[in-house]
Amino acid sequence: MSIDRWVFRFAGLMILTSLLLAHFVSPNWLWLTAFVGANLLQSSFTGFCPLALVLKRLGFQPGQAFS
Repeated sequence: MSIDRWVFRFAGLMILTSLLLAHFVSPNWLWLTAFVGANLLQSSFTGFCPLALVLKRLGFQPGQAFS
């Protein structure tokens, strides 16, 4: 599986997790949702994603978006 798919999978998981935590624990967890969304938005413009860098160093196969 490519780095692109792992980044999208991780972002989706973080968003869903933060929404569940906001509903059951505290609304302050919505800040995590905002952070993930902002990170996805900036990476669409710049091509820079911290998770993609970590996955690349771990030896995952690059995809089209994060090479």
